[in-house]
Amino acid sequence: MTTEYAEHTAETAETAEFLLPRSRQANERLHALIPGGAHTYAKGDDQYPENMAPVISHGHGAHVWDVDGNRYVEYGSGLRSVSLGHAHPRVVEAVRREIDRGSNFVRPSVVEVQAAERFLATVPTAEMVKFAKNGSDATTAAVRLARAATGRTRVALCGDHPFFSTDDWFIGTTPMSAGIPAATNDLTVSFPYGDLAATEELLTRYQDEVACLILEPATHTEPPPGYLAGLRELADRHGCVLIFDEMITGFRWSEAGAQGLYGVVPDLSTFGKALGNGFAVSALAGRRELMERGGLRHSGERVFLLSTTHGAETHSLAAAMAVQTTYAEEGVTARLHALGERLAAGVRDAAASMGVGDHVVVRGRASNLVFATLDENLQPSQEYRTLFLRRLLAGGVLAPSFVVSSALSDTDIDHTVDVVAQACAVYRKALDAADPAPWTGGRPVKPVFRRLA
Repeated sequence: MTTEYAEHTAETAETAEFLLPRSRQANERLHALIPGGAHTYAKGDDQYPENMAPVISHGHGAHVWDVDGNRYVEYGSGLRSVSLGHAHPRVVEAVRREIDRGSNFVRPSVVEVQAAERFLATVPTAEMVKFAKNGSDATTAAVRLARAATGRTRVALCGDHPFFSTDDWFIGTTPMSAGIPAATNDLTVSFPYGDLAATEELLTRYQDEVACLILEPATHTEPPPGYLAGLRELADRHGCVLIFDEMITGFRWSEAGAQGLYGVVPDLSTFGKALGNGFAVSALAGRRELMERGGLRHSGERVFLLSTTHGAETHSLAAAMAVQTTYAEEGVTARLHALGERLAAGVRDAAASMGVGDHVVVRGRASNLVFATLDENLQPSQEYRTLFLRRLLAGGVLAPSFVVSSALSDTDIDHTVDVVAQACAVYRKALDAADPAPWTGGRPVKPVFRRLA
């Protein structure tokens, strides 16, 4: 089936089977060859309604096409990494230019110093930077650096934030902790977001044991007044390192991240996702005194800090520089907020008009919107999420979240709101029946972090 936007073709939209034969075949091949059927758990077909997980052929701007020929408006592109839209011309041209010059050498490329200078000009609260390929490596390097600098072993992370790293110090705290020694898990403790008193109690309980506080500076809610500054004071008073995970807030909150927006400077911070517009690049940045421990110009014990074969791949660094230039020259952050505000208003109006305004809830900063699907008791529901995602997909909207890219047009958003309204009409019927099962089309979508497959 080849359509402008994916749509049902049977008699009634409520009962029609959305056919994706080539995607289903491709999913079977993926599972046969790749554990989980994807290289990122959040992209797995268990995150989508049964038999309705499209496998992507290609993308351009804010649209993607699946292998069955269906076109979708896409949100949350590349797990929030593609904030400029797919195949953005300035990024593609910068990458193409570097590929023709070679991608990796036995000594540093001049692109490495250019990229570092560009990054530190964009994030002036940092004094040094080192690049890598993914966020997990950067956050784990920050933790290692904090442990080395303080001589302490415990890591205090914000327990309200969903993901920091694939490494043991974090994954051991999740339901998917198989294979991680209990002794490792015991070294990670957690504090709640927005609660300075609880964090101080934690630091007092583990006096002189906590190497760092690591958190996302902001998520679906704004930091309470004085909270980030309070954390800065607590870290200083208790002698631990303050780390901001800016994988998501970087660029989406401001070009200089949340630290640039809120004016609180961490000791270390990590960036990724939007930094490369889909190309693999991340960054660890921070105070020279800490960062230089991984260098050669100090007399202390050396820290093995982000020594990766592909960390300085030239075309990814070129992509990062092009992204930063585009954000600065085209006002991308402001556009992301404007698009998100338009989308949030439309979705809320559509939900309210169908009588489900308390059940389909849009949350978060305008540039980083997510949605919650609540049941008749206003509790989060995977069954109702399945119903909602199913209707979105059938209408040509691929939206595990409502995180926007700057490539979206007003027409795209209007179409999305129309599809949401249709989905909410079905949602209302399911609520009235107190049973979403007739509209889910099979097993419910599943959370990523769960103990059993």
